[in-house]
Order: sequence, then C-alpha cells, then structure tokens
Amino acid sequence: MREVYRITRRVAVSNASVLVLGETGVGKELIAGAVHQLSHRSGRPFVRVNCGALSESLLESELFGHVRGAFTGAVSNRTGRFEAAQGGTIFLDEINSTSLTLQVKLLRVLQEKEFERVGDTTTLRTDVRIIAASNRDLMGEVRAGRFREDLYWRLNVVPIEIPPLRDRRDDIPALVSHFLDYYNELNDRYVAHIGPGTMEALRDYHWPGNVRELQNYVERAVVMAETDELLVELLPDCVTSGQPIPAADLEAAGPVDFETMTKTVVQLGLDQAGRDSTDVHRGVVDVVEKELIAQVLQACGGVQTKAATRLGMNRNTLHKKIKEYGLDG
Repeated sequence: MREVYRITRRVAVSNASVLVLGETGVGKELIAGAVHQLSHRSGRPFVRVNCGALSESLLESELFGHVRGAFTGAVSNRTGRFEAAQGGTIFLDEINSTSLTLQVKLLRVLQEKEFERVGDTTTLRTDVRIIAASNRDLMGEVRAGRFREDLYWRLNVVPIEIPPLRDRRDDIPALVSHFLDYYNELNDRYVAHIGPGTMEALRDYHWPGNVRELQNYVERAVVMAETDELLVELLPDCVTSGQPIPAADLEAAGPVDFETMTKTVVQLGLDQAGRDSTDVHRGVVDVVEKELIAQVLQACGGVQTKAATRLGMNRNTLHKKIKEYGLDG
C-alpha cells in the first residue's frame, strides 16, 4: 500500500490518465478521489460514473448528454457527465462493462478532447482528467475481444494496482479502528475496545469482499454490541469458523465479482465433498456445468442448437449432457 500511495501522490500532479485495478471492495474509488484531491483540479468537480449500472444507450446519454427528441423520453436537453466535470476529473468505474461501440467514443474523448451529445451534431470540447477502474484483467478482456486494445493503452498511462485485503492483513487493525470511530459517531455508540480473539479471527479470514466486507461487519458489530467491546461473538460465522462466506450472504457483504464467487463455490464444493474424497473434480465441475447448461437452455427457450452455439459446444455433445444431467424432462 505504501507503493500505491507513492504512485498516487506522484501521478496526481500531472494530467495523465490513470487506470485503477483491483478486486471489488478494495477501495478503487477512494484512490481515484485521492488523485483528484491532490491535483490542481481539486477545486473543480469530481464526477463518478458506474459504467456497469446502466445499459449502453443510457450510459451514452449519461456520459455525453442528449438533446430534446434524441430518443423516446428525451423531452429536454440534458447535460452529460463530461460537461459536468469540465475542468475537473471524471471517474469511470467498471470501465470493462462498456460496449465496443461506446469504447470508440471514449477513445475519441481521450485523444481529441471532444464529443457530441446524443442526437446532436454540434461538437463540444472538454477539459477533464479521466480515471478509470476495473475489477477485471483488462488485457485478458482485450485478448477475448471484449475491450479495445487502443483504448486500453490510452487509459493505462499510469496503472495503480490495489492489492486485496488478504494480501495486506497488517492493515486490518487500522481499518477496524477507523470504521469503529466512524460508526460509533454515526450511531451514537461507544464500542472502543477489541475483545479477546477478535482481531485474530479478523486477521485469519480470507476476505473475499475485501475492505467493503470488513466495513460491513464492523458496522454490524457496532449496532449489535451490548457493551463497549467488539467481541468475536459479534462477527459472522464465516469469519469465526474460517469457512467461506455463504452464498446467501454474499450480497450483504457488498458486490462480488465472478472470480470471488467462483472461489467461494469451489470451496463449498470441497468442504461438502469431504477431506477424503478422491473425485472432487467431477463432483464440483459437474454441478457447475449442469447449472450452466440449464440456465443457457432456459435463456434460449429450450432450443438446443442455439444453446450449443452459445455454449461453444457441439450439438451432439450438448444433447448427451442434457440427457446425462436429466435436463430433458
């Protein structure tokens, strides 16, 4: 983290584009905010956009604005986020979620500093610094054809990679202290002491939801505490037992990415198979494959030809697996 802070301070004084990388919940938006606050643009707007929360058409309008009549429901002109951030910084979170079409328009803003509102022909100039963030391996997305390589290199002028919480467990005591102070004040409580075994349990946990998950558990403990101590009994079972967080509780710990969910599913499969099992590959993979085929079949209306194409599988192979898994009922 010291290296993260060093790079953040160094890049802040420039106008270079920054790409913040890291798992969900590690604090990418906080680093983006720090880059803005330490820059000469700090007196201007810091505008956040979650690219994964909107459809392509809505996101284009959100970023660039639109004119009246540009599409159904566009009853008046609207200023986009790039205009709103003029002179300041725009933070594009989950940049990996954007479509290839929208990526072309973002590349133009980066290179030419200009854009048009949706439905308009007037070209607007913009002076904003772009900070993007991704919880995916963007170069992997480039190789898969889901992200433009030229945009990747324009964004990746200065990369800042934030390590997951499990790789910086020495930060946990300071983070717990910070969140205790924050939620004590917010809830008019005084949970000021750490009970026996509590910090050890927090240090030993694997933190799939990273800092956001830790924040969630500290807030819960402050609200539920009956004394001034943060006791180990106030922590969820997944922390005290060392087991992975139950799938039903993943949402409560904050958004999780596909990689984190996969690790949790595999761990659950291994636990249920037992330590002495000799066929865990078949046990785990078959369950996941069966569910994948079932959901793709449903999405394709039961048409096996379409499902086989979607799965990248030979139709005969898919037909055999459907019968094997009993999905032809």
